[in-house]
Amino acid sequence: MNIRDMIEGKKEWRAHVARVKALPQDYQIVYKEIQKYLYKVGPVELSDGIGILAGIVDLFEEGAASGKGVLEVTGQDVAAFCDDLIKDSKTYMDIYQESVRRKKDGNSD
Repeated sequence: MNIRDMIEGKKEWRAHVARVKALPQDYQIVYKEIQKYLYKVGPVELSDGIGILAGIVDLFEEGAASGKGVLEVTGQDVAAFCDDLIKDSKTYMDIYQESVRRKKDGNSD
């Protein structure tokens, strides 16, 4: 990654944060909890930039614009909402478990 990519990444992140801050308060709270959850679970796509988080903001902006409460958008179980978002995504835990399995089977990297 060169300096230009880093600068663009920072600009993109700042614009993303500004979009989150423009959401209604209840949406911001749920977004931050989703963000923490996703960082903890670790879908690989998160390391490629904003990706899935931008999609969540898009969804939240649409929900807020249509007058819906945030839990009308996500459902009552926000963790299940997150799990559904990443159900087909590879996580860092998946990668770790695969490496442990390979080592156990004698097929180390």
